[in-house]
Amino acid sequence: MENILPRQQAYELLRKYNKEAFHIQHALTVEGTMRWYANELGYGDDADFWATVGLLHDIDFENWPEEHCKKAPQLLQEAGVGEEMIHAICAHGYGLCCDVEPVHQMEKVLFAADELTGLIGAAALMRPSKSVMDMEVSSIKKKFKDKKFAAGCSRDVIAQGAEMLGWELTELFEKTILAMRSCEESVQQQMAAL
Repeated sequence: MENILPRQQAYELLRKYNKEAFHIQHALTVEGTMRWYANELGYGDDADFWATVGLLHDIDFENWPEEHCKKAPQLLQEAGVGEEMIHAICAHGYGLCCDVEPVHQMEKVLFAADELTGLIGAAALMRPSKSVMDMEVSSIKKKFKDKKFAAGCSRDVIAQGAEMLGWELTELFEKTILAMRSCEESVQQQMAAL
């Protein structure tokens, strides 16, 4: 893996283009989720790379939603981000807003988990605890089937991502809940510090 931006520099880059708390929280959640997946899937040496890709994956979405994954390369290149990371970031928009195909395991995980973190996060907000700590896979299965719930989270993308990874949906749900549990407290602390 190529050299990556130090975490503080990557976070400052995110904040340069993202002001809305919702987008920042999503970026932090996907960062933590990707770090967990890197360690879980045997890519621990590359965990910082995976996490940074997660942190910056929607860098262009708040200001340029119509150019999502098309504006990102310019913003990232200007900040000194390497081509490998730019490819990984853009690949999460494959088939939706760009034609950069996920190739590496990490790109496939991001493709699948990005949308799913949104669905799980929305489901957590409906719980008395407002937390993923007591979230069950069965709850996510029900929410996944209810197309009106968190309608902006594409079930097709989540299913396509699971297929790319060679996983059943249940496995993707289980792993992503665990990944989100691993970073929930840290994300809450960082959001409180905004």
